[in-house]
Amino acid sequence: MTKNDLFFKRLDQLITESGKTYNQVERELNYPRNALNNYKHGSEPSATRLFELAAYFNISPYYFIGKCEKPFSQSMKELFKNLDSSQRLELYKLSTNWLLSKVEPEKNSLDVFSKNGIKLEQI
Repeated sequence: MTKNDLFFKRLDQLITESGKTYNQVERELNYPRNALNNYKHGSEPSATRLFELAAYFNISPYYFIGKCEKPFSQSMKELFKNLDSSQRLELYKLSTNWLLSKVEPEKNSLDVFSKNGIKLEQI
């Protein structure tokens, strides 16, 4: 598989996983119509476009070109370490809301944590 085939394969996978179409991504990035689909036929992205797409999908540009196998260059633990206090609090709120959406609605949020041995001071 050539580098460009790998680029298109990974681009296609990211677009599919995002639940969007090629045209939606192109519109959101202000690209001409079929700009992304043209990579299927062997054209290579410019460095600028490579970095724009990596930023759009929040991945490492090295993933697109096959220099790493994982789309994210940092582990979740490493990412968390780099957050400031307000970002950590926001992540906590998002995680809590997600967790609570997965449990029975009539349960009190504090009950969910206490039954799992989690104290709010630990969070």
